[in-house]
Amino acid sequence: MATVTSTLTINAAFLQEIKEDNRQLQDLFQQTLMLLNRPRRKRVEPRRIVRYFSWLRDQLALHFALEDAYGYFEDAIAEAPRLSEAAAELHAQHDELFQEICELIEEAEQLMYHERPCGYRETTELAIRFYRFHAEFQKHETRENELVLDAFDQDIGVGD
Repeated sequence: MATVTSTLTINAAFLQEIKEDNRQLQDLFQQTLMLLNRPRRKRVEPRRIVRYFSWLRDQLALHFALEDAYGYFEDAIAEAPRLSEAAAELHAQHDELFQEICELIEEAEQLMYHERPCGYRETTELAIRFYRFHAEFQKHETRENELVLDAFDQDIGVGD
């Protein structure tokens, strides 16, 4: 009697590209956090904030595109269909997170072009919004990793 088994395949090139992308993304997040976390006497120019947020937006676009292009979610769902709802929710968050960084850029540009006041309070409020965005992104990434690991655990039979 034949036994049908499925296996979760891992593409080495995909892993390398995702690893490099993650490193660059985390570096950009850290640089942006350091930029925004300056003492009050060292005011950050809105132009620099716009530049860093824009770099981050571009890297996020690449990050999400890589996940989509390599079937990151599809592979996990194929191996564990019970995870499809969680995967769909996480995939939808890509658009939400991308929209959020675009809104942060717009706010920073309003400060840069003096469309609204540009004092310590305004830059602090923008920084706080960015900190929340960063926390949401980190939570999202953790949930994505858990989803893939859950599918992998089921595939190799270590799930409880």
